[in-house]
Amino acid sequence: MALLTAETFSLQFNNKRRVNKPYYPRKALLCYQLTPQNGSTPTRGHLKNKKKNHAEIRFINKIKSMGLDETQCYQVTCYLTWSPCPSCAGKLVDFIKAYHHLNLSIFASRLYYHWHQEGLLLLCGSQVPVEVMGLPEFTDCWENFVDHEEPPSFNPSEKLEELDKNSRAIKRRLERIKIPGVHVQGCYMDILYDAEV
Repeated sequence: MALLTAETFSLQFNNKRRVNKPYYPRKALLCYQLTPQNGSTPTRGHLKNKKKNHAEIRFINKIKSMGLDETQCYQVTCYLTWSPCPSCAGKLVDFIKAYHHLNLSIFASRLYYHWHQEGLLLLCGSQVPVEVMGLPEFTDCWENFVDHEEPPSFNPSEKLEELDKNSRAIKRRLERIKIPGVHVQGCYMDILYDAEV
């Protein structure tokens, strides 16, 4: 498996409200780990958006192409830089319904807000739990998907702690979105207020 560079991890999983100069595009990136419940070695990989397909659709196609043993159960963990859009959320739900031997967990570094709450609610109401990445998930992603041959230009421990700290307000935001009948207004403003409380 090709690994992410430390710089790619730092930039793309960055969950700060705003990026610092020099500005860079925050891209959709999906890291996945497929673990057979028989204890076999996990399969890992990462995908990004392509012109015709979002990373989530490429992930579904990748898993389908593996020809997995349907008598075997698998735990699938995905780390995403952005939570899925409504279209991808619907396709993930349909995929898991059709593949009963897969148990999918999704962790997102950042949330797409108001126009994508529908996708988050669809996933949360199905067999596909969505959570915000915290220290354990950022650490797992860092340890298993990043190339550590060259030393990074930043302190990894400090970076992971920063990501965890930033994730707290995003977690509160997701919990409010999950409350039935509550429509959460605003984009990043609520996060600002949460961080200041």
